[in-house]
Amino acid sequence: MPVSLVGRDRERERLTALAETGGALQVVGEPGVGKSALLSCVDGHRVVGVEAEAEFPYAGLHQVLHPFLSGPRRALDVVFGLADGPVPPVHLVGLAALEVLTEARAVVLVDDAHRLDRESRDVLGFVARRLTAGALIATASRALFAGVPTLSLEPLAAGDAVAVLDAVAPGLDAERRSWVLAQAAGNSLALVELPFGGNTLAETFAARVAALSAPVRSALLVLALGGAPGTDLTPAVEARLVDRDGTFRHPLIRSAVVGGAGADELRETHRRLAFATGEADRRAWHLAGAATGPDENVACLLEKTADRALRRGGASAAVSALERSAALGVPGERPRRLLRAAELACEAGRRDDVERILLSVRGLDLDDRERALVTWLPTAFDDGVGVAGAGELVGLAESVVAGGDVELGLRIFWSVAMRCFWVEPGAAVRERIAAVARRLPIEAGDPRMLAMMAYVCPVQQGDAVVAGLRAAGGGGDDQTGVRPLTPDDPATLRLLGSAALQVGAFADSVRFSHAAQRGFRAEGRFALLARALAVEAWSRTRLGDIAAAEPVAAEAVRLAEETGQPYMHGLAVAVQAEIAALHGDHEQSARLAATAERIGLAAGARPVLATVQLARSLAALGEGRYADAFAAVRRVHDPVDPAYQLALRRYVLPELVEAATRSGNTDEARKLVEELDTATSSPALAAGLRYARALLAPDDEAEALFDVALNAESSPWDRARVQLAFGAWLRRQRRAAQARPHLKAAAEAFEAFGTRDWAERAREELRASGESRGGNGELTEHELTIARMAADGLTNKEIGERLHLSHRTVSTHLHRIFPKLGVTARAELREALEPRP
Repeated sequence: MPVSLVGRDRERERLTALAETGGALQVVGEPGVGKSALLSCVDGHRVVGVEAEAEFPYAGLHQVLHPFLSGPRRALDVVFGLADGPVPPVHLVGLAALEVLTEARAVVLVDDAHRLDRESRDVLGFVARRLTAGALIATASRALFAGVPTLSLEPLAAGDAVAVLDAVAPGLDAERRSWVLAQAAGNSLALVELPFGGNTLAETFAARVAALSAPVRSALLVLALGGAPGTDLTPAVEARLVDRDGTFRHPLIRSAVVGGAGADELRETHRRLAFATGEADRRAWHLAGAATGPDENVACLLEKTADRALRRGGASAAVSALERSAALGVPGERPRRLLRAAELACEAGRRDDVERILLSVRGLDLDDRERALVTWLPTAFDDGVGVAGAGELVGLAESVVAGGDVELGLRIFWSVAMRCFWVEPGAAVRERIAAVARRLPIEAGDPRMLAMMAYVCPVQQGDAVVAGLRAAGGGGDDQTGVRPLTPDDPATLRLLGSAALQVGAFADSVRFSHAAQRGFRAEGRFALLARALAVEAWSRTRLGDIAAAEPVAAEAVRLAEETGQPYMHGLAVAVQAEIAALHGDHEQSARLAATAERIGLAAGARPVLATVQLARSLAALGEGRYADAFAAVRRVHDPVDPAYQLALRRYVLPELVEAATRSGNTDEARKLVEELDTATSSPALAAGLRYARALLAPDDEAEALFDVALNAESSPWDRARVQLAFGAWLRRQRRAAQARPHLKAAAEAFEAFGTRDWAERAREELRASGESRGGNGELTEHELTIARMAADGLTNKEIGERLHLSHRTVSTHLHRIFPKLGVTARAELREALEPRP
């Protein structure tokens, strides 16, 4: 076994096992810790990431795949520059790469993956999360791929470090030996190299490079800059700087070669490489490296390189080329090139790149459009964050449209609308936005306008949006101006699904959002797919369809994380917390709610925080903690609370009123209901108001209101909740025979939904109504219910709250129950209630 693998038996076994069974692993650790040596113990196709290739899109992926390519694959041919065509999204490229590696059952080893071009890294991350046939093992200085198993390689333990040093330098004097052990601190490369000179690895390698002849040093510099040396590198091999295949033994050696060259030598080497290559992009970059000052000709070549990178799907490479072009070109072109780079970075979801580039624009002379981009780009991401407020942005959108750039104006206005969902701009700003929207050159029934108005004015424009949605779903309406939809129009379908959620048309939201997903999958537009999935999951959960919502929410969580959408990720996790609460898995719900809350609080993302409070309210209701349930859901209605959300607050009335009536907060709940109690075509709000009116009504009015709620069109989930509440009310009115059918229907529905706590509550009410379910001793069904609750640890007060009895009445019942069961204490109830053989 090579000395560099001393102390790595466990890690070596893990890698060799993975290569046999299939899957993916990323090995991370500090430079020199032994990642490359560990990778060498596995047989497979090895690729090394090098800085010289980092500016060429998909260069790394081509290294990975080229031995296994056997026929044309459209997405790969386009990104490799072998065919012309529309730029495929990175996820379609990922699917093609996954197919190639799966068919080949290949074992691919990628060393220094962090040095690959950005596009290749994105694709390999996509592949690594899905690969089962074949194996992909990558080493890097840090974890690159979210959701991929990681092996963190730590420095060697003291005993293993001593063994390595003694093996490579057995005759080292004691003083130098102690110094090397301390300096290396368990770093394998340092243990192997420091004994032979130098105080640091960089000094060691620099000294070896300097000791070589000038021709060999020149050849090494050519190699470091991505060229073919053309000179015998045997002396460099003997100096342990390169391997026999002509690759550097470690990236630190490449850095030492470049760092040891003078500026003139670097420029001259780039110049020679520029004229030696036949590839236009490599020539442009080498000419940039050879430039001694501003050079507009080279800047133009780099701009063309950016264009070619875009045609191959290389947004990150295009951004780099445009930035370098801006630095080399004439001052008058600098703002245009930088802002084009910033727009590309924004479209690619690279927030950090956008912020960095915009810093470079400060102080430059900008025209009106460029100033608009500087203001808008930091807010252009769909999560709605940024330094500019909605009021500032709407004025910007209006001025841009007035200036004739309608396309940019609409893009800015869409950011404004989205911002109204994630943050709260206030009533005055919302009205101003609506006024500007009405002057935009878009028809009222255009899906973009419907969605924008749903986000900006979900209350005032809610009825109009609902009418527009119905017209769109029904094939168009001349009165609303809505055009009929086509099934291959996923972007429009997603907009309508989002609009439907805002106005509480959850069945429409599910229908439109689900329909959009097929097109997004086919086109590989996974960022938009994540949004459509999150909207569908949120809406399905509110409809009680949690069996279908669960896998949808899980996919939304994964895709939102993969596509870099933290707030959509937080929203989907919050929906998972809601689903767990409805299932009765309260611990899991609490964990998920805490995770989502951390995401939401970081940026004040109100929909995330509102959904978190809804999940907590549902969990508290399930556990009988009614005061906690009310406190949680009340936050969604408080305008000064970060969980307040103008649209979503209208769809949590059932939780609010149910918790209020059981926790002594009826008056406050009644005020909130009165505030929302207006005629509405919003299905969710209308159902919530019917339920709330019935629960809050005095006894002489309640029955009629329950009848209204039961006879109205509503979702199965809403109907089951009404049946449970009506049945419980009838039982309290001593009308048990009338209560039982409602309670039985509710119990069966909640069982079908998988909502354990609600099903148990319906069964408790059913038993309390006298429904025969078998007996224990001489207990009545009502006494049996109380006994079971007491055996479960509930206090008299908690039992009374659940059964709408006073705690004194519960105490009286227990005094009668104890002798019937032959017990004298609550602790004996559980055993007494056990079925006897």
